Amino acid sequence: MASPDARNLLLLDEQTCFALYAASRAVTDVYRPLLAELDLTYPQYLVMLVLWERDNQPVKQIGAALHLDYGTVSPLLKRLETRGLVQRRRQADDERSVVVSLTPEGIAMRERAEAIPPAIGCALGLDEEDRRTLMDLLRRVTTSARNTSSEGDH
Repeated sequence: MASPDARNLLLLDEQTCFALYAASRAVTDVYRPLLAELDLTYPQYLVMLVLWERDNQPVKQIGAALHLDYGTVSPLLKRLETRGLVQRRRQADDERSVVVSLTPEGIAMRERAEAIPPAIGCALGLDEEDRRTLMDLLRRVTTSARNTSSEGDH
């Protein structure tokens, strides 16, 4: 007969992956109405954050910052370009490399977006110390999981 602890191993509420998944969904749901005011999806918002932090970036660097592949980033950029928020251009010295930059409309949107982080902070109910602790833990989890995943690729 299995020990009481072994029976608990497969309880949904004991799954770290489910706790992360549920938290991610809940936080994304909090973002949704805030981003609707900007007419952005959450992934588009993440791209804009990367460009607001540092404009004129190659697609490859944007993908690396967001941990997304080219095939995922490219359609996001295309939609943002159609909206007039970014422009894509090929590098003169390397035709394979596409650089993305903010348009004046994309730059102007930054000011409107500045209200989002405080609203999220309030919705999460964390003080600054708890928020920093959570960020550190999540980064450790991400790094560890990526390292474990890449070890399994061999």
